[in-house]
Amino acid sequence: MSVVVFMESTDDELSRQALTLAESLGSDVRTVTVAGPYAPAAWAAAIVDAAGNDDIVGPGSDRGNEVLAHVAAQLDLPFAANVSEVRGHELTRIRWGGTLLEEATLHADQRLLTAAPFAFEASNSLLQAEVLSPSVDGAVAVVDHVAPDTGGKVSLADAKVVVSGGRGVGSAEGFAILEELAALLDAAVGCSRVVTSAGWRPHSDQVGQTGTKVSPDLYIACGISGATQHIAGCKGAKALLAINADKEATIFAHADYAVIGDLHEIVPAITAELRKVKGS
Repeated sequence: MSVVVFMESTDDELSRQALTLAESLGSDVRTVTVAGPYAPAAWAAAIVDAAGNDDIVGPGSDRGNEVLAHVAAQLDLPFAANVSEVRGHELTRIRWGGTLLEEATLHADQRLLTAAPFAFEASNSLLQAEVLSPSVDGAVAVVDHVAPDTGGKVSLADAKVVVSGGRGVGSAEGFAILEELAALLDAAVGCSRVVTSAGWRPHSDQVGQTGTKVSPDLYIACGISGATQHIAGCKGAKALLAINADKEATIFAHADYAVIGDLHEIVPAITAELRKVKGS
């Protein structure tokens, strides 16, 4: 079975996870990347031409899912996104931010799939990807990208550590202790949806299914209950430290480390210890 893998780049982690899925489907695996401005319909047309009748697999990223959706529309074929396991044409998909596993049958000879983020280990295969250069004349394309103003601070998307707050922080002013801890850790400050709804933090700080999806080395959740939508945004973290006064909080079921207690006492105590270690 021949498989073509669309990769955002050869060193992109989600793309290499998609490659792992592709390698499980067949022994003849080809990889492609696309050059030029992002134009999903034009990119999809180039991938369709390159793949012929081969199966097509992409990363479970926003861009990967969008491009594969255009591929499916152009081929008039079904498309299965966020796949975690494939058994021939029987497959498992991750739905609703990871709270539901869907068993489905793909009714098409040519399979179009994206790999669910972090459902597969990233492939270590050495790659020689074919670079496609589609024409974007007349196509809808991204012509410019304006980065958000982070005030010189590390962004959520790039941060190795994220200190995030929820309803338990209590107020906009309550985030001062999280900001102080984040500054010591060179971390970004995030929040849950209830915080943005209350107007305590801007939407750009929201972590979750309808906010930013993060994958830091450490995610520190302070006063966050652990709603499904929030877990969907931080499940890519390598380690999760939860601080919550409610010992029954759902977040503890997902945490690698748990501290049960008042975050207004615990966070300053952590900050004080870090200052001792740093000698400041």
